Amino acid sequence: MFGGRSDLPLKGDVTSRYLPWLVALMVFLAAVSLVAVFVLNGVVESWNRDVSGTVTVQVVPAGDKAGTDRRVQQAVAFMRGVPGVVSVKPMSRDKMVALLTPWLGSSTVIRDLPLPRLIDVTINPDAVGDLVRVGISLKQSVPGATLDDHRRWLARLITVSRSLEALALGIVVLVGMVTASTVVYATRSNLAVHGDVIEVLHLVGATDDYIARQFADRAFSLGFGGGLIGLALTVPAMSVIAWLAHGAQGGFIPRLTLPLIGYLAVALLPVAAALLAMIAARATVRGTLARLP
Repeated sequence: MFGGRSDLPLKGDVTSRYLPWLVALMVFLAAVSLVAVFVLNGVVESWNRDVSGTVTVQVVPAGDKAGTDRRVQQAVAFMRGVPGVVSVKPMSRDKMVALLTPWLGSSTVIRDLPLPRLIDVTINPDAVGDLVRVGISLKQSVPGATLDDHRRWLARLITVSRSLEALALGIVVLVGMVTASTVVYATRSNLAVHGDVIEVLHLVGATDDYIARQFADRAFSLGFGGGLIGLALTVPAMSVIAWLAHGAQGGFIPRLTLPLIGYLAVALLPVAAALLAMIAARATVRGTLARLP
């Protein structure tokens, strides 16, 4: 399979020069798409894990600190009386400043802003009632208080992320189709070039399967070599992207990581490309030879 005996002079074909590089490009595109799929899925799971079972109450500052503290206490008391609420914890101003500093810069400037007070509320999703109605009641009971249900905007983010994942998977499928088409075209060209040799092999008793196997072995070797080149190009490209993304992490964007199964899927792409090339070449040769008189 890796350069064994062959009765066909396939090593000198023009396909030996360009096919590995085409496969390398296809593997590179597939690897980038797969990495995007796994990273997006990890981001969505992180958001869902952090947001599930929590809501936030926002209290607009009153004219003075005492008035604001009174509103916060009223909101806390209201939410503790809602069925399905597990815990209610007002967020300190220092924590709010720490959360906003990566986005707004100097904490000294942030401390002078009239920031709304936030209250973290942990709920039991199965026991809590209609949060929209709870929010309306809260607004009527406590001036300047609003309820933010994270699950609404999270659902929209998940929809967008799943759409991007589907697009990335579609690119992987398209890359596979292009790779197979390229191998089919190259194999048909080789069959035309070596038609006389194949006819001689038939005359001496060679079967179609024997001839197809030689083309398939050569396609596997070229596909695997090209796949390794594509994988080698992927590593530095992904390293640069990871370095650039590291600076954007924190706050709203969670830590971007690739799970073990993601590394395994990317590492197996050269083998997958080689197998696809082998199957496409074998099927092409057998189909073409079967139609010959």
